[in-house]
Amino acid sequence: MVMIDEARALRWGVIGTGSIASSFAADLRLLPDAELVAVGSRAQATADEFGDRYDVPRRHPSYAGLVADDEVDVVYVATPHPGHHDAALAAIEAGKAVLVEKPFTMDAGEALSLVAAARRHGVFLMEAMWARFVPHMVRLRSLVQDGALGDVRAVLADHGQWFAPDPDHRLFAPSLGGGALLDLGVYPVSLASMLLGEPAAVSAVGTPAFTGVDAQTSMVMTYAGGRQAVLSCTLEALGANRATVVGTDARIELDPVWYMPGGFWLLRRDGTAERYDEPHEGSGLRHEAAEVMRCMRAGLTESPAMPLDETVAIMRTMDEVRRQIGLDYAALTA
Repeated sequence: MVMIDEARALRWGVIGTGSIASSFAADLRLLPDAELVAVGSRAQATADEFGDRYDVPRRHPSYAGLVADDEVDVVYVATPHPGHHDAALAAIEAGKAVLVEKPFTMDAGEALSLVAAARRHGVFLMEAMWARFVPHMVRLRSLVQDGALGDVRAVLADHGQWFAPDPDHRLFAPSLGGGALLDLGVYPVSLASMLLGEPAAVSAVGTPAFTGVDAQTSMVMTYAGGRQAVLSCTLEALGANRATVVGTDARIELDPVWYMPGGFWLLRRDGTAERYDEPHEGSGLRHEAAEVMRCMRAGLTESPAMPLDETVAIMRTMDEVRRQIGLDYAALTA
């Protein structure tokens, strides 16, 4: 495990130079105890371009170079989905703490492999489900845990965005793990997991896009005690992007877009309502980075707010959804 000097900033390295890596790099600047010191790409030119844009001094033309860099304490993996496992495993085996962009891996088998490696090497590992750490979601979780909603009976959430049909865009490309479920559906699936745990049963339907990946997927999940989640995702249309948590005493209605930093209403059964707005700066990604660093400084190897066993359970759930809707990446890329 990386030994942390409390007197200095934690030094981050980023693998990948796409849009999510750019957003992360920009948000990391808001944390005084974090420093982005290195970037790894598949080519020197893209590493240099990213380095110039975000003042990153150490620029590697390979992922291997980044994970071997002694100046890096923690690695953020921001490659396309199919690259998560190998990049994260290389970082783990190099003794680095690792934050892996969601979805954590392509399937539960890969997730189990990473978790086992991290535990074997004694290093920190976490899925970068950034929406779990934004201020209003932390407040929601606290209210639920304190019993403000009574017994939570249902979670309703959708995530819909419109993307122009383009076979080269990562959302439509089977070789890049495209489709609505892995990229968009992981948000509502993770929300339901956070509040209800792993489902006892899953029922899913999907509609394929022209490339064979799922364009739209809807899921009904049942849990212990008869609780339910009704979740949907689509890359064909801009949805309402709302989420509601329904309890016996009250419900929470999150503002759209529900996973973005914002607020929500607590609506009680007696007709009274309370508004929660949480102060925020940045795009929202800095909060997951802050959680990683908090855990590392506390000597933890996983986050209690995003436990590794839960990440594996989420991947199991999405594996079952993919099985039911017939989304087989191996077949699509054969």
